[in-house]
Amino acid sequence: MQKKVDFLVLGSGIAGLSFALKVANYGKVCIVTKSTAYESATRYAQGGIATVMYTPDTYEKHIRDTLIAGDELNNEKIVRLTITESTERVKELINWGVDFDKNTTGQYDLAKEGGHSEFRVLHHKDQTGSEIENVLLANVRSHPNIELLENHFTIDLITQHHLGMLVTRRTPDISCFGAYVLEKKTQQIRTILAKVIMVATGGAGNVYSVTTNPPIATGDGIAMVFRAKGTVDNMEFIQFHPTSLFNPVEKPSFLITEALRGAGAMLKDHQGRDFMEKYDKRGSLAPRDTVARAIDNELKLSGDDYVYLDARNIDKMIILTHFPTIYAKCLSIGIDIMKEMIPVVPAAHYVCGGIRVDEWARSSIVNLYAAGECAATGLHGANRLASNSLSESLVFSHRAFMDATSKINSISFCEGIPDWNAEGTVMNEEMILITQSLKELQSIMTNYVGIVRSNLRLKRAEDRLNIIFNETEDLYNKSILSEKLCELRNLINVSWMIIRFAQARKESRGLHYSLDYPRVPR
Repeated sequence: MQKKVDFLVLGSGIAGLSFALKVANYGKVCIVTKSTAYESATRYAQGGIATVMYTPDTYEKHIRDTLIAGDELNNEKIVRLTITESTERVKELINWGVDFDKNTTGQYDLAKEGGHSEFRVLHHKDQTGSEIENVLLANVRSHPNIELLENHFTIDLITQHHLGMLVTRRTPDISCFGAYVLEKKTQQIRTILAKVIMVATGGAGNVYSVTTNPPIATGDGIAMVFRAKGTVDNMEFIQFHPTSLFNPVEKPSFLITEALRGAGAMLKDHQGRDFMEKYDKRGSLAPRDTVARAIDNELKLSGDDYVYLDARNIDKMIILTHFPTIYAKCLSIGIDIMKEMIPVVPAAHYVCGGIRVDEWARSSIVNLYAAGECAATGLHGANRLASNSLSESLVFSHRAFMDATSKINSISFCEGIPDWNAEGTVMNEEMILITQSLKELQSIMTNYVGIVRSNLRLKRAEDRLNIIFNETEDLYNKSILSEKLCELRNLINVSWMIIRFAQARKESRGLHYSLDYPRVPR
């Protein structure tokens, strides 16, 4: 039995939920999420959401900071659009019930993070994402027009090639008609047809061995659009968060928010020396790409496994009121950050590229929108400015809502879509084939396509990835599908894109740093 809805939303983070809440007044909405709805990258966002709220801050300052962080590969039109519209979108969050911290005067208690010239980051202690996720989910669950399908994994988007048509990247007007979705409880693959599809599936941090991303971040949406012959862009720009807690037994890596450095914490080596001044005049408050490369270089020079973040100079009450989660987490593994330095290491954190969209969040595939980390809007350029991502999600989800609802009544459901064909497939009983391939993939990407790259490393990564790709495709074509197998396939697709985009960029720019193309000062 095929299911039909007006709006199909893939993902339950800030981008998907805010879009769903707005379009729900214009038709039936179905949200598909691979785990519980609460388990999204949004809930892990500690630092906050950046927007201009008060003077002396201005839109022009925020725009300039964003362009500088993005190494001027940003689309300036998109930067201006996003920054100037973000304040209203954040006010909508507040109206939905999000409780951002205020100071004693009743104004919002704004933080300052690396790359920002002013205090403009709204936060809820160090649990901003969790607060946003909880509020949005509560609103979604109470809306009569929204159906939430938890523990459902989207296998593929439905486009013309499922109708037996030949589709290439040059085919004009490829359209999306819905998605094939695996119901994990019953292992049945459902066909969900929709007039409008929003891809809000988050990032792909699990391409790497060490990441701050939750296990669900496997690049599903980006990979699905790529396989559907949609346009993907800027995949070489992978942001590594400079400061994740060094604790090898834990996955995902616990993120130590940049706001802690904004409050005065400083990066130091094992001799207690501040090393960041060697790399950037802004010291520990330099943009993330600079800080991550500096730490990577220090570790290569010293042979150490981690550096330190020293927060001992921060007032104890600020630690307890602004960073209670970080304080408690470190204390749980025997580190009192008021008395001891925090061991930190860079970790894969954010994909600055993804599904290419225009100013209305429209992808190159008709009726398919994308927002959030999986989308390449042009805002971030070669490097994301801290705390701009949640603002971007809200702005482009809103723009997608405006565009989609203006045309929803003129879109018809596609007829003749076949259900998923699993004929001839068998149950794969050797999980070791999947788990070992995943470990190999993550090792390849971490060692050869990480913070610092070279032509030789990229070629070696490509050669080894091809072997894993062929083995996995063979397994996929003959197996009854499982979530783990599909996730592996998606991670391989995303890894291939990262490698190929990195090979094509013959310069060091932003988050892409190559030994073969040293940075030329501009």
